[in-house]
Amino acid sequence: MNKLLVKISTAVLLAGAWQMAMAAPTGLDFATYTGADRNELLLAAAQKEGEVSVYQAYPALSVVEAAFTKKYGIKVKSWRADSETILQRVVTEARGGRNEVDIVQNNAPEQEGLHREKLLQEVKSPFLADIIPEAFPSHREWVGLTQDVWIAAYNSDKIKKEDLPKTYDDLLDPKWKGKLAVEANDYGWFSNLVTTMGDQKARKLFADIVKTNGMSFRKGHSLLAALVASGEVPMGLSVYSWSVLPLQKKGAPIQPLYLQPVLGQFSALAMIKKAPHPAAAVLFYDFLFGEGQQILADLYFIPASKKIPHALNGVKIKYVDPGQALDNQAKDYKTYNEVLLNNAK
Repeated sequence: MNKLLVKISTAVLLAGAWQMAMAAPTGLDFATYTGADRNELLLAAAQKEGEVSVYQAYPALSVVEAAFTKKYGIKVKSWRADSETILQRVVTEARGGRNEVDIVQNNAPEQEGLHREKLLQEVKSPFLADIIPEAFPSHREWVGLTQDVWIAAYNSDKIKKEDLPKTYDDLLDPKWKGKLAVEANDYGWFSNLVTTMGDQKARKLFADIVKTNGMSFRKGHSLLAALVASGEVPMGLSVYSWSVLPLQKKGAPIQPLYLQPVLGQFSALAMIKKAPHPAAAVLFYDFLFGEGQQILADLYFIPASKKIPHALNGVKIKYVDPGQALDNQAKDYKTYNEVLLNNAK
């Protein structure tokens, strides 16, 4: 009897969704629609579309996508690549008149590039009310989904707590010789660090640190964190904060160290202006800024939601300006080479 009631209830719900989809106004812009019946119309139209196309830089986003499909029965067609490749593909497809992607998840500077190409649209999602104000650019065509925060991390078997540096200046001490490393492509982080600390003073400080104590360069934030955890690198200066917690959970002797200034940038979400599945795209957008925030937090990412506690609560963070990061790539690369790489040789 109970199984029969469940089947009847499911059939009634599906029939209701189908009727709602048929009754939905044609041409309704779900990205900007804020009517009282938004959720009902959006769900019905999204289920009618049946799929959403996502380009992503985070491998872990697949976990959120699976949860979305499980909840709504809407297929997620995802394609993953590095941040620059995603930017180039979206721009190339748009210029060729190919509207293949609905949602893009990428680093904020690359999302700012898509904004400048006039390829994005603002989504007036009710779930954005819970997002920290720093996650919004003035145009609101992309919004920070999670926070990528650069911190130092050290191996607690190799370095005693009482010996930890309190500032970057303390790294001039010869006791740090052969113990320091940074991520090999973190030129944006380093250039912003130099600018924030004061250009000439910071350039001299880090040049002297490298000349005195050396610096190793390891490609990949996850690799750098793993090397700190293993003890091969006693201290990494540019580790993503979200890479430390999983290693700690496994019992690795790795600890975070918040040397000021602590810099961060957002991994951001955006909807494409000519999205082929506009309703499903908005529903997915809602999900990521709603339930998806907790799912990402459970995966050790730093959510943009101000309602979810995380490891960096209370840490002062200076956010990198994505427009400047986009414009200053050549300059940032030059600074990194001049101060770190060249002095390490």
